[in-house]
Amino acid sequence: MSKLIGIIGGMGPMASQLFYKMVTNMTEAGCDQDHLNMIIYSDASMKDRTSAILNGEYTEIHDQLLADAKILEQSGCEAIGITCNTAHFFADMIKDEINIPIIHMVQETVDQVAQKAKGEKVAVLATDGTIQTKLYQDRLEKVGVVPFILPEDMQKIVMYEIYDRIKKGKPCDFEKWAVLDKFIKDANCKNAILACTELSIIKEEIHLDDFYVDPMKVLAAKVIEFSGKKLKKA
Repeated sequence: MSKLIGIIGGMGPMASQLFYKMVTNMTEAGCDQDHLNMIIYSDASMKDRTSAILNGEYTEIHDQLLADAKILEQSGCEAIGITCNTAHFFADMIKDEINIPIIHMVQETVDQVAQKAKGEKVAVLATDGTIQTKLYQDRLEKVGVVPFILPEDMQKIVMYEIYDRIKKGKPCDFEKWAVLDKFIKDANCKNAILACTELSIIKEEIHLDDFYVDPMKVLAAKVIEFSGKKLKKA
């Protein structure tokens, strides 16, 4: 019997629906029963994580994320995944306050990147909040990968794509993305991490190749494996 997995989503909703699609598509299955059992708790009411971090207002999100995690734990889930990179700043705070593990999307992604980019430069495309907390930078440095953080003008493009395009239900601004893409590759980065789940939506929308590492896809694979189901071969 497979393990029940809980997912805290809604941050944002488009990312959550994409995550479920990823899990479904990545599971080796010939019938309904071959898929994993999962509870997706879409908590769209969660306050903006980046704003909270930049303003130093941690308590409300900490408490809400903890309450969500406990609901999933009490529902019989044996592990939790969170489909928001920035929220992992708060996940690190609550992990010892629950009795089931958090499948850590950020750490799992870093571990995967280290397998092919040790000693190389890897761009971190993320919200201002994720960048400020050094969620990725510190972990990448620990495994011997050089994090590349964008200058202000390029970071503004990332924030524009996340907040003014995807979160507002609009498509990626391809012209601006092309500017960003050229800048990162001209900087001789080995890879770029799409360290915001809204950027995962852009990867699917404009068919970005494997230069762009998608943490949500990494999480989907780990969730399938933890559940005891079979991961589809690439």
